[in-house]
Amino acid sequence: MVLPTWALLVAIVAMFGGLVGVFVPILPGIGLIWLTALIYALAERFATIDPVTFTTLTILAGIGLTTDLWTSQIGASVGGASWRSMLVGAVGGAVGALAGALFFGVGAIPGGILGALLGVVLMEWREGKNWQEASKAATGWLVGCLLSSVFQTLIAVVMIVIFTWQALRG
Repeated sequence: MVLPTWALLVAIVAMFGGLVGVFVPILPGIGLIWLTALIYALAERFATIDPVTFTTLTILAGIGLTTDLWTSQIGASVGGASWRSMLVGAVGGAVGALAGALFFGVGAIPGGILGALLGVVLMEWREGKNWQEASKAATGWLVGCLLSSVFQTLIAVVMIVIFTWQALRG
């Protein structure tokens, strides 16, 4: 069952809201794009958004939702961070996000970034007693984190294009 044009327009507007969410941390991003595609596909009984298309969108969403984790870790590794520093950075990010959200009023995102950076810097300094190397590792982590936004934006746009192409094709 192909849905009316207004349903497609509502879905596309919701997906653009998800695209904005890639940049604005309080809005859902790629998850909203995927959920919109799911609801649309279910409503139309997978007539135009077929199982292959939906699987493709799901894989892209999985990559996009985990991008923050792996790009920051790759960046830290390129910056010379040890696996221990990356682990402490991940724990620091979780603690920082929780503390930022609950206690300090800065929010989970800034708290998580600050906690992760502090974790990487302090562990690198503890291991090597070299502030320059510690800051290089933290800079690598931060560059990876920023690249994550680029990847998420590209993935979100590709998801919207695939969805729109398939829905209009039907």
